[in-house]
Parts: sequence; structure tokens; C-alpha cells
Amino acid sequence: MMKTSQYICPICQQALTLNNKSFSCTNNHSFDQAKEGYVNLLPVQHKHSKDPGDNKEMVNARRSFLESGFYQPLQDRLVELKNRYAVAGNILDAGCGEGYYTNAHESEQHQVYGVDIAKNAVKIAAKKYKQCHFSVGSIAQLPFADEFFDWLFSIYAPIKTEEFSRLLKNEGYLLTVTPGEKHLWELKQMIYQTPKYHNIDKQQLDGFELVAEENINYQMNFERGEQALTLLAMTPFAFKSSEQLVTALRQAINFTCQVDFMVRIYKKA
Repeated sequence: MMKTSQYICPICQQALTLNNKSFSCTNNHSFDQAKEGYVNLLPVQHKHSKDPGDNKEMVNARRSFLESGFYQPLQDRLVELKNRYAVAGNILDAGCGEGYYTNAHESEQHQVYGVDIAKNAVKIAAKKYKQCHFSVGSIAQLPFADEFFDWLFSIYAPIKTEEFSRLLKNEGYLLTVTPGEKHLWELKQMIYQTPKYHNIDKQQLDGFELVAEENINYQMNFERGEQALTLLAMTPFAFKSSEQLVTALRQAINFTCQVDFMVRIYKKA
């Protein structure tokens, strides 16, 4: 049975319809729904590498780390903010990864969508969180119709203001999460001789008005070295790690490291 879907064709931007687990447009561009439930809307010509996005090792490390609950306070706060500003409507997690934050936003009042360029991550998300809608796609050219979303959030992902503005309804909201000054400071001290604070200057986003800003800061305590190694593996710091660092973290007991998040909410002007 054919039905109108929430997606648009990434090649010609026409509406996609779903028929027997295949999405197609009037120009006969077709995209099959995977057995896990997601759809790959990243054409080969839009890829900058064979397997774009985070690699499998980083995806699995992040999944393990997040499921351990170390970032639960951030997840809880994001849901609280969503419930305050977006009572009902469509929600998009732009750069959803394995769906940890995407799934937390699901409710009877919301239809929740997640998109990420990393197929490895989306496959995991779609398999685990069946109530959400996942797709592989580029944040620079998101496969959704204009003004489809009421709430859009971006966690440690590129912020494409023009594209986000296109997708949000009038007076819709954009939430961003970026590193605070001392995010993972103790880990950085182990990697760099002279670690530097993150820049937390306010981002001026064209077409958006900043309506709220807050800092989330707390300490994580890793009782086992393997937990700290999982944290390292899911961050870009992994590419700068040495054998000495890996050994030190593996042997660490009760290693303490702080998280420091900047959360900002913008309203579409």
C-alpha cells in the first residue's frame, strides 16, 4: 500500500512515498527501507568518503559509554527543556548517532526523527528504538520537507543554520549542545602538555534568537579503568592517544573526570 512519507528525495527534493518498504518520488528515484527499519537517503554522489561519519569502533564505544549512564543528567535535562518549550509536534535529532538522545524525546505528543551520516550508528539506533524514525543523511542537506519540525536539536554536531531554519516551523526551536570550558578537562590534561579551555562564546545564528542558555557541569567517577578507556575511544582524543595514556587509563582506579556542557535554545525569528 502506497502512503505519503515524511521524507523528500535527496536527489530532486520531491516528496517520497512509501510502497512495500521502498521510498520513491515522481522522478523514479528509489530508496529501500532496511530490515532494521531505517532508510538510507545519502546518495553515493553526496558522500565524501566510502564510509562517512564515525567509524564502527567509535560508534560501539559511544553506545557502551552512554548506556552506562554517565551522560544521563544531560539526557534528562534535554527532555525537560523539550517538554517546556515544545509541548507537541515533530522533533528532529540532527546527528543522532546511536539514538540515545533521540529515543528519550519520544512521547505520545511527539513524532521523533533521527538522522546521521554514519550508517553504522543509524543501523544500531533503528534496530533498538523502533518507535522513532531513523534515516542516513547529510546534515547539510536534510531529507525533510520545509517547516516540518517544531523542535530540532543538535548535540556535538555541525550547526547548519540555513538548513535548520528551513526545516523548522515559524517560532520553532533549535537546541544546541556544545562543550563547556572544562569539558573532559582531566582527560585533556593527560593528553596535552598545555591543555586549553574550550571556547564558549555565544554563537550568532542567522535567523534565530537566543532565548535561553545554561551550563551543565558535574563529575564522573570511573571505578574501573575500562570505563575511562571507553570514554577515550568515543572521543576525537582517541586519535591522539599514546600507549602510555592507554596504559595509565587501563590501570586507573576511581579516575574522576568532569563533563561540562553548554546548552543553548534558539527560537526561529
